[in-house]
Amino acid sequence: MSTFVLVHGAWHGGWVWQRVAPALRAAGHEVHTPTLTGVSDRAHLLNPSVGLGTHVQDVVALLQAYDLTEVTLVGHSYAGQVVTGVADQVPTRLAKRVYLDAFVGDDADAAIDLLPETIAGHYRESVAGPGFGWLIPVRSLSVLGVSEEADLEWLTPRLTPHPWLTYTEPLRLSGAVGGVPAEFIECVDWMRAFRPHAERAASRGWPVHHIGTGHEAMVTAPKELADLLLSVAGS
Repeated sequence: MSTFVLVHGAWHGGWVWQRVAPALRAAGHEVHTPTLTGVSDRAHLLNPSVGLGTHVQDVVALLQAYDLTEVTLVGHSYAGQVVTGVADQVPTRLAKRVYLDAFVGDDADAAIDLLPETIAGHYRESVAGPGFGWLIPVRSLSVLGVSEEADLEWLTPRLTPHPWLTYTEPLRLSGAVGGVPAEFIECVDWMRAFRPHAERAASRGWPVHHIGTGHEAMVTAPKELADLLLSVAGS
């Protein structure tokens, strides 16, 4: 039996894995889907001081509270930064880290600087305007490759603004993260904003997998994603 900890990206919550987690549990695995501080069902904790370090601590605390070991830690999109930070702090608790269309950052890298320049510009403009200087407003789901009406209706009312500091606070790494094996999953049926990170992963010798869907694979291709995660974890 493996233990999966699935970490959502910006604007989402742990609920976004509802179409994936049952398949992992049905295969006999333990699954945790935490919601990061300040979003979704933890939006009541949102304030300008919630940053990347807060979210790293959210996951570290979960691993410690449940005394989890041999964990396959999966991070979607922004949560690639979280996965990297967690793996650096508690590498002995992890069996593998998996980046699902996610940032592959190094020491001193901030998420905003890892985005393509045009997209980063859109983020900065939205933060300065409707984000009041400290929030990232919810991004268009169509831009992320979600087109089915049922998926849009399920996602849209659940998304919440995301704390800007998580994108501007850089990773601070000791180097211990390098001892945790890593794999990358790229979603290829959209604008492929994370393709440079898939290429970075490949250049480091990580296995790189592809899913023919948009950025929200856990919603638009849950069976394919679950099957791939089981394979990655060696199930």
